[in-house]
Amino acid sequence: MARIFITGSADGLGLLSAKTLIADGHQVVLHTRSNARKNEILGKVPGAENILTGDLSDIEETKKLAQAINETGQFDAIIHNAGVYNVSAKQILSVNILAPYILTCLIRKPSRLIYLSSGMHLQGTPELNDNITYSDSKLHLLMLCKSVARKWTDVYSNAVDPGWVPTKMGGRGAPDNLQKGYETQVWLAVSNDNKAKVSGRYFFHQKEDHYNPEADNVLLQEKLLDDCRKITGISFPG
Repeated sequence: MARIFITGSADGLGLLSAKTLIADGHQVVLHTRSNARKNEILGKVPGAENILTGDLSDIEETKKLAQAINETGQFDAIIHNAGVYNVSAKQILSVNILAPYILTCLIRKPSRLIYLSSGMHLQGTPELNDNITYSDSKLHLLMLCKSVARKWTDVYSNAVDPGWVPTKMGGRGAPDNLQKGYETQVWLAVSNDNKAKVSGRYFFHQKEDHYNPEADNVLLQEKLLDDCRKITGISFPG
């Protein structure tokens, strides 16, 4: 049995991942943005161990969330599922990049880290700037995943493209398979399959897939980490 924390697990892929993991006998701690949604989510997932709150668009709240996560004990896996799409560049930067960076740096190191990227990262650019797009952020998240894999060799750190699936973000007309959209992160979080016990990889539907080769550029990775450090005041550990 594993213990897993999932960001952005009030609905969509995060909620479906949580329900699947709980049904399989794992301990899952959920996350939502505010206390207002807490009772609603507990009603949807009665088997959840706990639910923590924190607005990932706010750096200080994200730091407090990391502290609260650590106070609950050690986790085997963290799924960085939370993400925003049709919002301002500032919110995209805060939620899609800075929050996963902060939580990765401050939460006690788990055995496995899963970051939800997107096929749209292929159109992204690696530099952080004030006009960051969703595509940029998903490339940055893949770069963060690969940085973690390179620096923490005792952790399985991988990225997932869930596909364009019919969630609140994807819309009802999204063409990809919803179940396959969440199965890969569940598999990476708990499976003993040797294909899941790897690091620094990019997956689509439980198979390694092609990705933007700029994600492998160590100089760009280090610049991203340094930019995140300057903005958040938090250095990547060791």
